[in-house]
Formats: sequence, C-alpha cells, structure tokens
Amino acid sequence: MEHQQPVIIIKRPRHHKAHHGGAWKVAYADFVTAMMAFFIVLWLLSSSDQVQKAVGGYFSDPTGHGKDVGNGLRGVGGESLTLSATDMSKLKEKLDQAIKETASLKKVKEHVVMAVTGEGLRIELTEGTQGTFFFESGSPQPTGAGKDLLSKLAAEIGKLPNKVIIEGHTDSQAFMGRDDYSNWELSSDRANSARRLMQENGMRQDQIAQIRGYADQKPRNLADPADPANRRITLIIQNSQPADTPPDPKAPRDATDPKPSTDPKTQPAAAPAAKIPAAKK
Repeated sequence: MEHQQPVIIIKRPRHHKAHHGGAWKVAYADFVTAMMAFFIVLWLLSSSDQVQKAVGGYFSDPTGHGKDVGNGLRGVGGESLTLSATDMSKLKEKLDQAIKETASLKKVKEHVVMAVTGEGLRIELTEGTQGTFFFESGSPQPTGAGKDLLSKLAAEIGKLPNKVIIEGHTDSQAFMGRDDYSNWELSSDRANSARRLMQENGMRQDQIAQIRGYADQKPRNLADPADPANRRITLIIQNSQPADTPPDPKAPRDATDPKPSTDPKTQPAAAPAAKIPAAKK
C-alpha cells in the first residue's frame, strides 16, 4: 500500500488595525457646544434691551429675581418691565416726550400735569379758563384734542402690565339743564368715556382697576372750588405691588392686639391660691 504524505496547514494570525479610541467624540462635543454658544450670542445681539437685561440679571443673580425682568406682559405678545415706584419717573419722562412730539397736542400739553405719587404715576388732564380742551362743555363727549391725547396715552400705557385707575372731577358749579343729572353723573360718565376710548386704542380690557367719579369733592384748587382747573380727568398708573404673604403662625403675638385669644389652652395658668395660716386657738 502506497504511503500518503500528510498535509500540513499553517494558520497565521491576522493583525487588525489599531483601535482609534473616543477622542473624536470629545472634539465633536466641544464643537457642538461652541456652535450653540455662537448662535445664542447672535440671538442676544438681535434681541431687545429688556431681553438682554433679563439674561444678564439671571447670570448676576441666578437664585434671585433678576431673571424675572422682561416678562411683565404674559400672553400679550410683547416684552415689558413691571414698573415699580422707582421706574415711574422714567415713564413720566417717556410720556411727556411722546406728547411733545405729537403736533396736534402742542396746544394742550400745558394742561397735562404728571406727578409721581405714592400710589403711582398720576396724569391729570385739566381744563383752562379759555374754554374746554378735553371734553365738550357739560358733556361726556371728548373733543378732538381729548381723543388724540387719550389715544396717545392708551398706546403707551397698554404696553405696561400695571393696573390703571381713571377718575372724573368737576368744579363746584352746579350742572344745569337736567334735574336728574348732576356733577356726580357727569364726572362718572367722563371717566367711563375715557375708559372706552382708551380701550379702543391700545389699553387692555383687564388693565382698568377702577372707575371713580368724585364730582366736586376733590378740587385741585382748594382755594377756588369754581376754578376750571378742577374740571379734569385723572389717570393713575399704579405701582406694581408684591403678592401678599400669609402670616406666620409661629410669629409672636402683638402685645397691642385688642382681641386676645379666648382659647383656654392658650391662657396662662392661674396662680396657686395662697395658703392662709390657721388661726391659733
């Protein structure tokens, strides 16, 4: 039998390419982060000053109220500062400048008196001795100048989140012509007429806090109740008030409280009765 030579197969190990590692992932993450920061900077440069202040306030005080700046209007589609007492002077200057720049209001700007008070910014539209400026005589119907001024104010005040109070005032002269109509009705009707006109020209429906009619009870000129300057419409832009905080039940009770607690559990224990020594027999 013929002998068969064995077949020898030699298997040599294959050498794989070296592993690259994950360094490229770190570089890619840094690139994405840098691009995001770049686009945020572009967005801030194209944003309003109030948005920039809001972002800056957040980084200055992340746990405080700096980030709240700029979100005063919710659901209105704009951005505005919630005006506090310290901001009212700036608003006064802005409104005064807007009136001066309106050609149709140059003749009546001297009869627009603005003052910052504890309640807010007070804007008074006063009448003059030369005739009526803002309302027809004895009527709640605004004049042309009155419509222009109220519309201008409404466009600016409507951008604010602050509440507004509208007051109507008259002088001491009795209303003539109707027995069932007096200065009380006239002052209230003029305030309501101003409200309707302003809400048609930019002021929001929920921005009016109160409508007040004072007749001649709060004259501007106390020395002369019949002064035409006492006939006026007053707009009060209220300061923004912080939310009321509930009282702390653990706080010490005020010693001057006229209503002390009647709960027997909270009353101090009665002092023990003094012992009377027995009489000697």
